[in-house]
Amino acid sequence: MRVKIILFVLLIATSNIAFAQADRWQQKIKYNININMDVVKNRFNGTEKIEYTNNSSDTLKRVFFHMYWNAFQPNSSMDVRSRELGKTRLSEPNPKRDYDGLDWDARVKDRISKLTDDEIGYQKVHTVSVNGVAQKLIMHETILEVVLTKGIIPKSTVTLDVSFEAQVPLQVRRSGRDNKEGVRYSMSQWYPKMVEYDYQGWNANPYIAREFYGVWGDYTVQITIDKNYMVTAGGDLLNANQIGYGYEAGPVKITPPATPTITWKWQANNVHDFMWAADPLYKMITRKVANGPLIRVVYKLGNEADIRWEKMADTCALAYPIMAKTFGAYPYKTYTFVQGGDGGMEYPMATLIKSSSIGTAIHEWMHSWYQMMMGSNEALYSWLDEGFTDYASTRVLATLRNEPGFWYADDYRSYGNLVKSGYEEPASTHADHYNTNYAYSVASYSKGSMFLEQLAYVISDSLRDKTLLDYYNTWKFKHPNPNDFIRCAEKVSGMELDWYKEYWINSTKTIDYAVGDIAMVAGNTAITLKRMGKMPMPIDVLLTFKDGTQELHYIPLNLMYGNKPAESKTKRFVHEEWRWTHPEYQFTTTRSIQDLKSIEIDPSLRLADLNRSNNKLVIPE
Repeated sequence: MRVKIILFVLLIATSNIAFAQADRWQQKIKYNININMDVVKNRFNGTEKIEYTNNSSDTLKRVFFHMYWNAFQPNSSMDVRSRELGKTRLSEPNPKRDYDGLDWDARVKDRISKLTDDEIGYQKVHTVSVNGVAQKLIMHETILEVVLTKGIIPKSTVTLDVSFEAQVPLQVRRSGRDNKEGVRYSMSQWYPKMVEYDYQGWNANPYIAREFYGVWGDYTVQITIDKNYMVTAGGDLLNANQIGYGYEAGPVKITPPATPTITWKWQANNVHDFMWAADPLYKMITRKVANGPLIRVVYKLGNEADIRWEKMADTCALAYPIMAKTFGAYPYKTYTFVQGGDGGMEYPMATLIKSSSIGTAIHEWMHSWYQMMMGSNEALYSWLDEGFTDYASTRVLATLRNEPGFWYADDYRSYGNLVKSGYEEPASTHADHYNTNYAYSVASYSKGSMFLEQLAYVISDSLRDKTLLDYYNTWKFKHPNPNDFIRCAEKVSGMELDWYKEYWINSTKTIDYAVGDIAMVAGNTAITLKRMGKMPMPIDVLLTFKDGTQELHYIPLNLMYGNKPAESKTKRFVHEEWRWTHPEYQFTTTRSIQDLKSIEIDPSLRLADLNRSNNKLVIPE
């Protein structure tokens, strides 16, 4: 009987573990891609052999592929969407900033509508075979639907063979050829890429302009191209000792190829995308970081002085220890900054960056944490990547430069301007479906960054930092969602925090607290606070007295079921919780009104209070 009971308990425990992990399985993929690039016609033919493992509990009766470059054609969804957004006037033009005041992306505008036949992009899949059997193909502009003759059953692996061709578009957004800096090929979104299937189903988002979500896997990529081109990529070069260009290990004699082309063989493991670039005038410099990756910087000769790129490489090497200590270790052997594209755009193990801007470089590298390792769904939770990356890069740069003051003032100011404009939408809005680029940008970057800085106001800087590392250690390579982050913060802090996410991310309710009346009650000074906005928060109130002493009065919010630990040496008084339903709250100090010099709500400035003019009351002499 005892044995039966033990076996029953073990069975239940095992079932509970399986249930707890059931919605966090990951599909797995392995790409073997071969292409031949024609640098005259800017076209290539290619094949993919894909091993796809269905780790879900569902039988997949169809699969989808992203065909991003089909967006770069006149009258595409991306083209029309950009032009429609450009009908919204946000402000008057500013010629000094080359800003026309319209809501479209300044890099895209109406450029797609003007592309000629040899400038457009396209991707055409000729055949998809599964285990040797040809499948039915249905095109949906930037999404290819493959109707399977036989479903992919749970826990099984199938082989897909794909033959395709593509034309590289004139560079408009992120990928393409011949950008403003003259880089020949910025090759992102360049191959038929399988759509992610997760616990929410297929994520077959048409390519409108936003960003990406993908299946983690292993890539082997062979690129045959004119021998005069140097190729760089987010990965490791397998035939480096035959190729050269600075990739070779040690003093190796490189034999120039006798053929007009050369094949570059790349590998990248445990990544969800693969980007490469090529140009005849590329040059590479490297920096080795102690206990970190080899940093490569690849740039086009003649665009900027070498010293600027060297300074960027040096600064990134100095920044890495701050990154690793604060956000977790970078797990790959290399990271490559590649001049190309139209600004800065992140990919696994590499980024496209148009100039030697250190700020942009640090921001794009920090995406390795919040997009490449976490891999959150950017269509649904753009703030969870862009906002966290914006927060992290600001912090890393400010720490590196030892900057004084409040580092996130620009984010708070940007958010305040959006609220006042009337264009704000919840940060939970699908990235493609914001009414304006303006609202998307501020919600994703500034408001997302503020989410972390204001979280520190709620739970303390130290517990926020512990949460960041716990989030990294718990959820890397698992596609976390917002609730996964909140649960990390709750476990670290011991507080309930779902209310914070619901108000800040899923609504546009705002914060506004004010100092109210002061009175003597039973020999004590009673101070009334007023909640003017609709979003409730815990409150820090600093009392400064005429003799120079101070008291910090802390009022927790009842929804938290816990208290923030003390953050300074200032004498602190913890009061009864403020119920979110009540617009006013009163607390007391034993000091006399005559002793008071000032009363200030949130002296740390981390509270996103939209009207700080009523946050501080100075008592007249």
